[in-house]
Amino acid sequence: MSQKNQILEKKIQLHYGWIIALTGMAVLFSCLGLGRFSLGMLLPSMGISLDLNYSQMGLIGTGNFVGYMISVILAGIIARAIGARWTISLGLVLVGSSMVLISRAGGFMEVMALYVATGIGSGLANVPMMGLVSHWFFKSNRGRAAGTMLSGNGIAIVFTGLFIPWVNSSMGAEGWRIGWLTIGAISLVIAAVAAFFLRNEPGEKGLTPLGKAGAVPIPSESDLKKEPKSNKWTMVHLGCIYALFGATYVVYATFIVTAMINERGFGENTAGTFWAVVGGLSIFSGPLFGWLSDRLGRKIGMMLVFTLFTISYILVAANLPNPFLYASIGIFGLAVWSIPTIMSAAVGDYAGPVRAVKAFGFITLFFGVGQISGPAVAGFTADITGTFSMAFWLCAALTISAVVLTYFLRPPSDS
Repeated sequence: MSQKNQILEKKIQLHYGWIIALTGMAVLFSCLGLGRFSLGMLLPSMGISLDLNYSQMGLIGTGNFVGYMISVILAGIIARAIGARWTISLGLVLVGSSMVLISRAGGFMEVMALYVATGIGSGLANVPMMGLVSHWFFKSNRGRAAGTMLSGNGIAIVFTGLFIPWVNSSMGAEGWRIGWLTIGAISLVIAAVAAFFLRNEPGEKGLTPLGKAGAVPIPSESDLKKEPKSNKWTMVHLGCIYALFGATYVVYATFIVTAMINERGFGENTAGTFWAVVGGLSIFSGPLFGWLSDRLGRKIGMMLVFTLFTISYILVAANLPNPFLYASIGIFGLAVWSIPTIMSAAVGDYAGPVRAVKAFGFITLFFGVGQISGPAVAGFTADITGTFSMAFWLCAALTISAVVLTYFLRPPSDS
């Protein structure tokens, strides 16, 4: 780094770690925000155009998570071979190109296969990106950094909640194709941005991680023995908690718009506006609960969040008047990205920076199992009962279980 650049950095007092976090926000905007959470807005019109039933809609979501799980297994291997920077960029290229191809799909099987590819790309981008938090930030700042990145998901939900209904009203029955084409093209642009700005570790910029003065420096691979010894069963414990989050939030994210349109009689534009509200609130979700978990601890933070999720699911499952539905949407939006934020920070706390990517990949396998089961079970249940109410009641029961499971989580040693 030149002396001029060092002086400029001191003047603006911006650690490059925040460039990493902001780039991570764009990465998650693409790989999860567009690659996964746009599906809920696109499903109603795509389902009509391709004559999909609820079970097929659920299976499309499940296919995405199957792809995501495949990539979780591969992400660590690929990242070790070519580095997190290029793994993330490669994943975003796959996300973008597969969504562009979905815009030309003619039936369920084509969409399913391509959306599996989108899931693979999402995992290749997301897992190494979340792992970078532990390299670029000390423990005192990890929650806020992870939360900043997760807010990219919320921005994407706001975008799709407003953009997709506008496209559908402008382009008619085939507007969903323009929607997929557009978000695919955006993801390809973000792939180039990630390749340009991301770095694998602070040493590449001549820096140390950002955090409290006096914190222990990030160890190198040769210092692995000095890393905190993460108990394997603690990682399994975290993974089980993460699985319950994965199985529940994805049901809400996938089907709440469809339920509002098909069961509550909302128009697509109105439902899209409410989905945008979810996204707007969720922008604050990651930073808020990341900060709270830095202050109150990961355990208390997760228990609080799962309690909020339980309330949200009960309010929509009970088929109460619309004001209760609005409250459910608001609570869900405020809490939705909190668990991934806290989990990303918690993995660094338990496993240490060097092992963080591998450990995050391990607990994400559990998360993936939850995501795979959630949409399929919810879609099947809705076909049987004719309503999503039972699916949301099941979600509430699972998040209550998560509160109990989190209560028994042991505290980490300092990292």
